Amino acid sequence: MTLKYEDPPKICCLGAGYVGGPTMTVMAKKCPEIKVTVCDLNERRIAAWNSSALPIYEPGLQEVVEEARGRNLFFSTDIESAIRECTIIFVSVPTPTKKSGIGAGEAADLTYWELAARQIAAVCNASENKMPKIIVEKSTVPVKTADAMAAVMAAACKGTDFQVLSNPEFLAEGTAIDDLFKPDRVLVGGPQTPQGLAAIECLANVYRKWVPTERVLTTNLWSAELSKLTANAFLAQRISSINSISALCEVTGADVSEVGHAIGVDSRIGPKFFKASVGFGGSCFQKDILNLVYLCRSFGLPEVAEYWHQVIVMNDWQKRRFANAMVATMFNTVSGKRIAILGFAFKKDTGDTRESPAIDVCKALSEERAKLAIYDPKVSREQYYEDLGKEAMEKIEIDEDPYVACAGAHAIAVITEWDVFKTLDYQKIFNSMSKPAFIFDGRNILDHRKLSEIGFTVWAVGKCMKKVLDTEGSPSP
Repeated sequence: MTLKYEDPPKICCLGAGYVGGPTMTVMAKKCPEIKVTVCDLNERRIAAWNSSALPIYEPGLQEVVEEARGRNLFFSTDIESAIRECTIIFVSVPTPTKKSGIGAGEAADLTYWELAARQIAAVCNASENKMPKIIVEKSTVPVKTADAMAAVMAAACKGTDFQVLSNPEFLAEGTAIDDLFKPDRVLVGGPQTPQGLAAIECLANVYRKWVPTERVLTTNLWSAELSKLTANAFLAQRISSINSISALCEVTGADVSEVGHAIGVDSRIGPKFFKASVGFGGSCFQKDILNLVYLCRSFGLPEVAEYWHQVIVMNDWQKRRFANAMVATMFNTVSGKRIAILGFAFKKDTGDTRESPAIDVCKALSEERAKLAIYDPKVSREQYYEDLGKEAMEKIEIDEDPYVACAGAHAIAVITEWDVFKTLDYQKIFNSMSKPAFIFDGRNILDHRKLSEIGFTVWAVGKCMKKVLDTEGSPSP
């Protein structure tokens, strides 16, 4: 018998982080007739969502939250009540890489997922209302997670019909609101049974209220889960590929920006994700590739696993190479030298530092006994302590002004591509620095010719010279 779901459905999301918060906010704005509740055990986080100082930074998010909050968008720590009244339950809890045990360093830790499944089952068992539930995996998870959740629910949940779907997120931090308003595609995967197909349609119809029907794709569970891992693996592969070529450019005289543009205009390849840099970061790329590697090894495909693992190896190498280039360029020592780190988030327009290349670069320079001064417009002081450790932070200066961070520095390292770094007064900065003054552009966002004319010794990813242009505008040897 095909299940019939409440129309319009009530929706809740377990997890108020970078995925759950923005996704539910946009859903509430676009579907004003649907009540949307975002839940989290963290009282401080929920209090922030209910304030004017949101717990995460995302361009455009504040305005959308303020429009929908209190109307049909609610943030709460009362998880049980939300589960009880809702038809569709999104689960967007952390799935970090395991640090110990079987699959350590590659497999995802699904502890929070299993706890979420058991909590949903317990609430359903205790509720007199046995309305059918649609449970949606929204976090980035390994293939077969939906099957595992369904197995837990089947064993623990009695008397409530439920379907487990996969609805992976494809948003990018920094452009999340635009991505959610106008997604390239929305993917909904579920069991290919009458009950499963009905659940797929119920969720797909929510998205169809603002996403064109042709962009709402429906698949089986395996395809939905694997599509997310594969998409991130392909994107990360492109970054590692151009970063590998950046090293070749530096020793041959080629310019990685020109190479990236030349291959990007090929319609078979396209221009996106071909900007060389200090390395990629973020919560998804590395974790998803490691999940893919673990999956391939689990199914007896070691060659495939090793192929994708090299994407991670190349990214780690690029971060080390950047730090090593700084030391080598500064006469093979940075001991006691002040170095200004501009940018600590893994990309611009976010305060997220998960897997940020800045972490590795700062740790490498600290090991060389450099004196670091860090500026980032959105990263909190608490986050620096979490990423670098209390002991290291005792020797690191955190500044709220980039000019203060750069004053007296021997070198500047641009790690995050914040737009503000393009418009700084570099003549003023140069005048305040120790000489010779070095600048290391890890994102290729600065005017290297102008910096060279000011007097900086410039090093940039994928450029063949330490001092990019001499006073006549010719490449230095």
